[in-house]
Amino acid sequence: MNKLTQALHQRLPAWAAEWLDILVPTIEVVLIVVGAWLLMRVARRLTRRLTAAYSLPVRFTSIFLRTVGVIVYLGALLWALERLGVSGAVLWTAFTGFATVGAVAFFAAWSVLSNLFCALLIYVTRAFRIGDVVELLESGDKPGLRGQVVDINPVYTTLHESGDAESGTSLQLPNSLFFQRALRRWHGAAATEAMAQPRKID
Repeated sequence: MNKLTQALHQRLPAWAAEWLDILVPTIEVVLIVVGAWLLMRVARRLTRRLTAAYSLPVRFTSIFLRTVGVIVYLGALLWALERLGVSGAVLWTAFTGFATVGAVAFFAAWSVLSNLFCALLIYVTRAFRIGDVVELLESGDKPGLRGQVVDINPVYTTLHESGDAESGTSLQLPNSLFFQRALRRWHGAAATEAMAQPRKID
């Protein structure tokens, strides 16, 4: 691009060369913006296909698309600024500053992000679904955490333990916990019998 611009500078009159210095960066910025927009369209289309294939909830796809959007548009912004003549050292300093802040925030919110990722794995691997009766097994002869799955959100999975919706009890377990222990599932009539059995708590 630089060689082409220099060749045009030599052939064009002075007044046209000045406009060329403005026009070329403008075209480059427009192409960068269009490229970022097309990339986001592809990301949205792929996300819709994955959502349909794995029955992913809208909340997860929304979070994923927002994250991808921030990365794509931030990269496009830095690239556009570089094409407009902003110093590379300034851009690198700004990028490393944002990266440092992002890394600190990432480690600070690691438990939340871990639960988000585990929730996505629950849907993708079909470990269990809403309505299933599951139990997280404890070591030894201790009874595990058992109940019927009534909700799976990005952070917690809610198990209905006993009673009804108004006067019963429920458990809210971090999603990451389901990948740290053995999981038992009941199917069909066995699930009804498991929920009817009284719990023995020492």
